[in-house]
Amino acid sequence: PTDGAGGTLGHLNGFDVSNNTQLGLTFTYMATDNIGVELLAATPFRHKVGTGATGDIATVHLLPPTLMAQWYFGDSSSKVRPYVGVGVNYTTFFDNGFNDNGKNAGLSDLSFKDSWGAAGQVGVDYLINRDWLIGASVWYMDIDTTANYKMGGVQHHDSVRLDPWVFMFSAGYRF
Repeated sequence: PTDGAGGTLGHLNGFDVSNNTQLGLTFTYMATDNIGVELLAATPFRHKVGTGATGDIATVHLLPPTLMAQWYFGDSSSKVRPYVGVGVNYTTFFDNGFNDNGKNAGLSDLSFKDSWGAAGQVGVDYLINRDWLIGASVWYMDIDTTANYKMGGVQHHDSVRLDPWVFMFSAGYRF
């Protein structure tokens, strides 16, 4: 993800969030031949969070369900259907904690505020036959949150920006 942090975390050398790959599932309802509404769900993402000064200091788990309004180019019988979408992302964070590096640095009580943000996508579907298709898409999600934690017993609230680019390859069935 494109990451960054403010406050104390932002002043630590080289704030970084690891990449992660998960299984995603989308459901698309075609309101017309060209207008679709898509819901993205995924298995939980697990990211390691670190700084240049200390290495990995924590593990963060999140779910980013996303709802998109889409415009499909061409008609419904076209073999190739490029599309664009805009929508909203809700990210919930859970089961987060500092590892031994973080704890040894005096960090404790990690939590993140859930996030609402904009999302966008571009993609293309290829019809194999009347019912089956394969596709590829790129998504961008605006995920801005607040990290709450204690450092040396003092409470901190730092802004954190994740803003991932998500690459998806898919197989689908039309009915």
